[in-house]
Amino acid sequence: MDIFTVLSLIGGLALFLYGMDLMGDGLKKLAGGKLESFLAKLTSARWKGLLLGLGVTAVIQSSSATTVMLVGFVNSGIMKLSQTISIIMGANIGTTITAWLLTTTDIPDGAGFLLNLFKPSSFTPILAIIGLIMMMTAKNDRRRNTGSILIGFAILMFGMDAMSSAVSNLRNAFNSMLVMFKNPIVGILVGTIFTAIIQSSSASVGVLIALAASGVNMPFSIALPLLLGMNIGTTITPIISAISGNIHAKRVAFACLYIKMIGVAVVTSAFYAIHSFVGFEFMATPANVVGIAFAHTLFNVISTIILIPFCNLIEKLTIVTIKGKQDEEDNIFATLDDRFLDVPSFAVEKCKDLVSEMATIAADSYKKATELMENFVEEEFDKISRLEKMVDKYEDKTSTYLVKIAATQMSAKDSKVVTELLHCIGDIERISDHALNIAEAVKEIHEKKITFSDKAKRDLAIITAAVGETLDLAVRALVNDDIEIAKLVEPLEQVIDRLKRKIKNGHISRLRQGDCTVELGFILSDLLTNYERISDHCSNIAVCFIEIANDSFETHEYLSQVKSGGAEYNKMYEAYKKKYYID
Repeated sequence: MDIFTVLSLIGGLALFLYGMDLMGDGLKKLAGGKLESFLAKLTSARWKGLLLGLGVTAVIQSSSATTVMLVGFVNSGIMKLSQTISIIMGANIGTTITAWLLTTTDIPDGAGFLLNLFKPSSFTPILAIIGLIMMMTAKNDRRRNTGSILIGFAILMFGMDAMSSAVSNLRNAFNSMLVMFKNPIVGILVGTIFTAIIQSSSASVGVLIALAASGVNMPFSIALPLLLGMNIGTTITPIISAISGNIHAKRVAFACLYIKMIGVAVVTSAFYAIHSFVGFEFMATPANVVGIAFAHTLFNVISTIILIPFCNLIEKLTIVTIKGKQDEEDNIFATLDDRFLDVPSFAVEKCKDLVSEMATIAADSYKKATELMENFVEEEFDKISRLEKMVDKYEDKTSTYLVKIAATQMSAKDSKVVTELLHCIGDIERISDHALNIAEAVKEIHEKKITFSDKAKRDLAIITAAVGETLDLAVRALVNDDIEIAKLVEPLEQVIDRLKRKIKNGHISRLRQGDCTVELGFILSDLLTNYERISDHCSNIAVCFIEIANDSFETHEYLSQVKSGGAEYNKMYEAYKKKYYID
């Protein structure tokens, strides 16, 4: 056995695995998180799950990648265990597409011009050149990702060719080795272990196809057990992924394992029972590439047909295996799963959802704080304090995860969103702080049993409503990605500044006339400062949103342009000034 030929085989396998990873990564980026979103929003209908699992896996060319996604979804509470089982079965069928693509390596040289075009040695160099040109000249992510897919596929097929050439030179060694796998159980074990080591059933099936294409003496009686074992071995990837997950994630991994093991046990038992009576003649004939691809697909289709009616039983089996008390309370930060960092678009979407929730909580805090002015209730004050602490947690967890996303290779669009969210998070957290400050000021008024004058109460009601509206506009603009709503914030923020000045001047007049006290003046000043700061932070959120949407981040320049004039701005300013008028 030539050591250099062995190294060529290992190198071919490495190219195959790298090409598959590069192609799958490009496909996921090109999809922009849509595949993950489709999976996450799936209903409990089994046939929909089956078809979706098949479709997604056929696109990304990896059942392991699909099942790892599912582990992440269940771990983060996006999906339930029951929803994943039919998807896993569909993924098992979808991954067999790769085997059919690899059958093109067995097209003979004299097959004619049209058939030779489908040989890897004919089309992969063209794909590689096109992909390279696309990546080097790409001006957008879509073109770059398409180039990455083409290069990945070309590398995959070159790796397959390299494996076939190396196996051909090692034919005698493999002929001697395969004799040991005559026992089907040994063949299944070897196939399982080999696939578990390289963590890709597509790659291990590729090696099997390379053996068949090189003319190695491998009858179907040896190839089929190896193929069955390879189907079990591929479950190692979701199992490894689930180690750090919760009990729900571990149950998904075991569902993958049970589906494969039960499928192999049932199909193998039935097949060999029939074979012992009938004696299938093809079992003694040498395995060919098309036969291996067909057997791979047929096994997964048959096992899926057998198991699909028993999804509920498989779910119960995994629950019995992985015991533990199920926590029904949703972990709101579980969606910030490091598994999703491989798909930045999806991870960014989950962060956007959390920042939207954070903004909504901050707005709710403000509403509760201002309602205390009419009727102070200690329990409501405590609730505002808890909400403020919750917003702090949102800021800490989400900003940390966004920094992780920023370190990944993401699209220009996702990069904009990450920048926007990182800027907005701090403003939202400060709004929550100011809401608590307002609640504390109201609590002081309640405890000291002091009251404002009727005029001060009316003025406070007006500025309270104005700040409430600007906060509502900022949150709606953020949640709905609405630039037009964001443009309404700045003129209202200017009106709030004007209201603050007028209320302060009014207080000074009342103070001179003896209608107000210095102590109330301090509390009023504190309230007005917090109102103004909330309004300023709303302006920051809206301006950040507008500027990033326009591929800019010159905040001060934008504000100067807005305030310097413009019929639309002046019209909105006058409308708000009339709406929130203080005499």
